[in-house]
Amino acid sequence: MDAVLMHRIDAAKNMRRFYRLDVAPDLFGRWCVAVEWGRIGRSGRLRLTAYESATWAALARQRRAKERRGYVAI
Repeated sequence: MDAVLMHRIDAAKNMRRFYRLDVAPDLFGRWCVAVEWGRIGRSGRLRLTAYESATWAALARQRRAKERRGYVAI
């Protein structure tokens, strides 16, 4: 599965945000959910959360939460 890239643009509020989700293995055999977010055109923030097994469910849960807030997958 490829990374999920989402954005939320609202010109009336001067809002141009992105959100990126990805799952990848680390060097210790665990799986990490990588979440990057920020303003489009700027460097974003990155958070890695490690799990013992593949976490496609965690990625899907995070994606649904962002879609409820108005983000659209591109």
